[in-house]
Amino acid sequence: MLSERAITAALRFLNRSYLHTAPVDLRRLPAPRAGRGYTLYAHVPFCERLCPYCSFNRFLFQDERARTYFQSLRREMHMVADLGYDFSSLYIGGGTPTILVDELCETIDLARSLFPGINEVSAETSPNHISDYMISALKDRVQRLSVGVQSFDDMLLQQMARYDKYGCGDEVFASVQSAVGKFHSLNVDMIFNFPSQTPEMLQHDIAMVRKTGANQTTFYPIMASPKMRGELARTIGHIDYAREVEYYRAICDGLAPEFESSSAWTFSQEKGSMIDEYIVDTEEYLGIGSGALSFLDGRIYHNTFSLQDYEKRIGEGRMSVAKAGLPYSRTARMRYRFVTDLFGLRLDKERFRADFGVPVERGLALEMAFMRMAGGIAGDDGRFITLNEKGRYLLLVMMRETLASSNDIRDHERTLLPADEKMLLFDNHHPCATTATSDECLAAS
Repeated sequence: MLSERAITAALRFLNRSYLHTAPVDLRRLPAPRAGRGYTLYAHVPFCERLCPYCSFNRFLFQDERARTYFQSLRREMHMVADLGYDFSSLYIGGGTPTILVDELCETIDLARSLFPGINEVSAETSPNHISDYMISALKDRVQRLSVGVQSFDDMLLQQMARYDKYGCGDEVFASVQSAVGKFHSLNVDMIFNFPSQTPEMLQHDIAMVRKTGANQTTFYPIMASPKMRGELARTIGHIDYAREVEYYRAICDGLAPEFESSSAWTFSQEKGSMIDEYIVDTEEYLGIGSGALSFLDGRIYHNTFSLQDYEKRIGEGRMSVAKAGLPYSRTARMRYRFVTDLFGLRLDKERFRADFGVPVERGLALEMAFMRMAGGIAGDDGRFITLNEKGRYLLLVMMRETLASSNDIRDHERTLLPADEKMLLFDNHHPCATTATSDECLAAS
């Protein structure tokens, strides 16, 4: 698909500058601006087992280290409150946030007390964490529970190093079903276009999602950094981007009509449901915790990836930001708005003109011409631009490439960790734990 290749090439070039950060010495993030809305993101970087394809900041779980981390996370939350922030939503990602349910509950309760504007909380979990205890603890605290399933196919689960960890597809299915009806939104996280996934495997996954009774699902395309693309090609096969659009079409058709698009890759049974990509709800967000990102006043801030450095900074009364990008240019901010609005399925032309002083057709003439020529725009009523299925796919490609570039940054940051923290990047179940050097393990993680 020519338009997909063009977007992929453009985003891989542009993201080198848009996502670039350099070390900074900051005690605090910028204070909030009057009249702006913000989302709070909290990162919990611990898992009982580590998936080799995952590029998010995560470490092998150790109880004492994780409890110390949660304490530091809450101290950083107090620092954010001291700056004067309030938030409409709280997203808790990882890692596995439910690794210590008692600590998670204390953290959510503190956030609601410090930031009274929070009316929605989204938290991620793993299938093996779903239990009566977890559901009872979180059902009145969390409005959206997102379960990392990835696939119900046993072969794919084995290739993702998830089969031994979470069980076979039928066991994962039963875990998800046990949480149905307990949360306002129960989301099933899936991956598609994994190198060895066949159309039949994808159709089976779609059918299983529908059978769970969950009222939301997110189908992410495989978002591999350059390092991971090479590793997947060596062990399983090349990622076939040419077939990605066909798989996406199969997902849209297979979930309809009960599930409607909430974003380019999230499908919900209820309109207005909370989704994973919080940039759709508020343009600016603040991240706390090791490895979290913030986007404030048109500038990216990157928190330290090191657990030791994180604890040290918080202990000194500093926030954890370690790197920052250059302020976005006006054009870059217009592009950011273009992508985030359309990823959420419609662009508000009046808000665009009010914020940037030009209509989107003039401010982003090339981008608008491309979307029209590609046949991705469903409607333009003078106020809102909306997308059709092809347009949603093109926005999925934009987000896929942006997050893949972020994964490349995470891969690099892991190479800078202290030696003892690098050892937490793999465990005894990882195939390279006893047969390779730590550097080789890092390359495969």
